[in-house]
Amino acid sequence: MESYVYAISVPAITAIVYWIINLIKYAANNNEKLKRFIPLIAAGLGVVLGVVSYYAAPGVIIAQNPLFATVIGGASGLSATGMNQIIKQLGKGEDDK
Repeated sequence: MESYVYAISVPAITAIVYWIINLIKYAANNNEKLKRFIPLIAAGLGVVLGVVSYYAAPGVIIAQNPLFATVIGGASGLSATGMNQIIKQLGKGEDDK
């Protein structure tokens, strides 16, 4: 059963960061200066969520110590930025046709 929980911890952090970033972009009205810092904000949110999940629910995240939780959370946050770009590029291809 624990392997299922480990398998969803990283995608869960990624999804949460993705939606928080979208809310921030919507609230900031697509500010160009803010768009430069979105990967940094996403990495920071991922780090915070990784460390919080490590201490709040130690069985949820794969990490054995807070340093690994920080790295896993940061990578999950950055993958949210990558996921956003994939969705953006796929939508862009449909507009060209």
